[in-house]
Amino acid sequence: MITSTANPRVKDALRLRKRRERDRACRFLVEGRRELARALAAGVGVDEVLACPSLVGGDTAVLDAAAGAGAAITEVGEAVFARLSLREGPDGVLGVARTFPTGLDTLAPGPDPLVLVVAEVEKPGNLGAMLRSASAAGADAVVVADPVTDVFNPQVVRASQGALFGVPVAVGATAAAVAWLRDRGLHIYAAGPGGTRPYWELPLAGPVALVVGSEHRGLPADWFAVAEEQVVIPMPGSGGVDSLNAAGAAAVLLFDAVRQRAEG
Repeated sequence: MITSTANPRVKDALRLRKRRERDRACRFLVEGRRELARALAAGVGVDEVLACPSLVGGDTAVLDAAAGAGAAITEVGEAVFARLSLREGPDGVLGVARTFPTGLDTLAPGPDPLVLVVAEVEKPGNLGAMLRSASAAGADAVVVADPVTDVFNPQVVRASQGALFGVPVAVGATAAAVAWLRDRGLHIYAAGPGGTRPYWELPLAGPVALVVGSEHRGLPADWFAVAEEQVVIPMPGSGGVDSLNAAGAAAVLLFDAVRQRAEG
C-alpha cells in the first residue's frame, strides 16, 4: 500500500490535473465508482486504479471490472487518497485512463441527428453538465468548438457523472465544425440573448444542431452569422436576469427537442 504522497505514482497522477500533462501523457483521471464503471463499459482504456480500501469498503465490483479489463489496482492510504481526490466525501476510486480520439471524423450520427454544439466553453463544470444533459436527452453527439477547457479535465468528468463516456464527443475549430454540420445537412440554430425567435417555435424533430455559447462571452458572432435561426429563451421574470447559465440553456433546448421528437 502506498502511504506517501511523495510516491512517484501518486505524483504522476497529480500531474494529470494539468492540461499540458494530460496532452503530453495522453492520460486523464476518472474519479468515482460510477464514473469509472461507465468508462469501462464504454471501452475506455484504463491503465491503473488507485484505490483506498478503507473508503471502498466491501463493494469492489468496479475494481474487479477494471482488473478484468487489464488495469493495475494500486492500494493507497486515506491521506494519500485525500491528496488525490477533488471531491468531498470521496468513494476511494481513482482511475488513470487513456484519452480517446475526439476528432469530428469520429462521429457517425444516424438519420435526423440531434447535435449539441458548445462554443468556447470556459467552465469545466458547465461543460460536464451539458454532456450529462446531452446524454440524458439521447443526443447523437456533442461538438465542442474552440474550447477554453478540455473534455478530459477531471472536473468535466466529475460534472458529467460519466456522461463523457455515454455520448459521442468531438472537439474542433469553429470553421471545421460548421463545415461538418453543413455537409450532413443539419439545421443550425444559435441560441443567445440576442436571438429573436422563441425556441419552442423551431422544428426540432429533424436534423438539428443546437448551438450555445460560453458563460462569460456568450455565443461568438461567427455562429450567429451561419445560423439559420437566432434563438432566444424568453425570460419574463422581473428579477433583472437577462441570461441563463449555459448548461441550463442547453438543457432547455435539448429537452424541447426530446418533446417534439416524442410527439412525432
